[in-house]
Amino acid sequence: MTQGHPSGAPSAADDAGHSLWQACVEQMAQEMPEQQFNTWIRPLVASVADDFSKVTLYVANRFKLDWIRAQYAGRIAQTLEQIYGQPVALELALAQREAAPRTVLPVSAPTPEAAAAQPEPAGLAETDTANTFKNRLNAGLTFDTLVEGTANRMARAAAMHVAGMPGHLYNPLFIYGGVGLGKTHLVHAVGNKLLADRPDAKVLYIHAEQFVSDVVKAYQRKTFDEFKERYHSLDLLLIDDVQFFANKDRTQEEFFNAFEALLAKKSHIVMTSDTYPKGLADIHERLVSRFDSGLTVAIEPPELEMRVAILINKARSEATEMPEEVAFFVAKNVRSNVRELEGALRKILAYSRFNQKEISIQLAREALRDLLSIQNRQIGVENIQKTVADYYKIKVADMYSKKRPASIARPRQIAMYLAKELTQKSLPEIGELFGGRDHTTVLHAVRKIAAERQQLTELNQQLHVLEQTLKG
Repeated sequence: MTQGHPSGAPSAADDAGHSLWQACVEQMAQEMPEQQFNTWIRPLVASVADDFSKVTLYVANRFKLDWIRAQYAGRIAQTLEQIYGQPVALELALAQREAAPRTVLPVSAPTPEAAAAQPEPAGLAETDTANTFKNRLNAGLTFDTLVEGTANRMARAAAMHVAGMPGHLYNPLFIYGGVGLGKTHLVHAVGNKLLADRPDAKVLYIHAEQFVSDVVKAYQRKTFDEFKERYHSLDLLLIDDVQFFANKDRTQEEFFNAFEALLAKKSHIVMTSDTYPKGLADIHERLVSRFDSGLTVAIEPPELEMRVAILINKARSEATEMPEEVAFFVAKNVRSNVRELEGALRKILAYSRFNQKEISIQLAREALRDLLSIQNRQIGVENIQKTVADYYKIKVADMYSKKRPASIARPRQIAMYLAKELTQKSLPEIGELFGGRDHTTVLHAVRKIAAERQQLTELNQQLHVLEQTLKG
């Protein structure tokens, strides 16, 4: 077994076993809420068999073992299989104490009834009360490690300004965009830059769900003095996914109070959301107006050149050189967000290591075959035309017709733009599929919608919805 022996120099099998588990952990970190990941997955210690046939996870106590087996074992096993390319047996074991014998328990995916019967762990909310001002920042998420491009340039510039002069302009800073576009990276970068300049600053990064949990806890225990001390005394509050406040009246009330207190003392607030302030559902109007009172900036899906740069930089951080032609191949096929790009890269690196093959376009094609087959099956120009026509309540036939009223021409231009962004079709091919139009007509539509997307919040939001719908 690898990784289970503290003594002795690591072997090649140890390194490969570590890579397999590390790739699994990184993928789960991208897919899970931060609090859940840090509480249940990060502390696990793995022992990987030399032939990768089995992974044993060591857990601190019986309660945690039962909870992880019920809630996460199936997901861990599935992730390991995706990375390795074939099933990996999974076991849970109690971590060995002084003289206690090690107990190994086979893991099987629980039935839905068994999983549902598991109680929410009572100690979950207490995990960060010991360090009242633990900043919870990820030190690796900095401005230096964030690839800049057209998609995030304005948001990055605003964030750097806030980090350099907190409490002044752009307060609050509200950053919005789809899943996996780098919003969280940006807010961590603000916190890390401020702490580098002012190590004594009180900075806190949290997910909105954690704030909800803290409000509930304060009500249950009548500890609002401690709650206010924690939140109202900050120099910088970084809060992710504020759309989670929807329909939570007490939470919104307390966040409004914290918001007012922080602004009054010239502290700064940086928030992220999946939509712009006025697009938030079931959030009190006075809170929405506060969100909108500073600077609101969008992060877009990264353009091709930015996706290529992200892949090459991320591969280098993993001590691997990715050939540029491979980065272009992956970037052309993985378009939606940074998180999916990083997931694709992890699969390629793991596939390369386990098969001891050089990274090439063919290897990338093999490593990503599931992803590529899904994309090829789901996104075609015809599918785009139908989806856009349904969304804007026009007939699919209008996509090919010569009709020119704005109610038809604009959805047609949007469909052309999406066809260029989401498929491998050339401009002439797209024009042919839109009733035999010239490629210059398609180019005009693509440029027009791309430019307006940068300026019109409502259009940008509509395009996000359409893209997510098409990508399934």
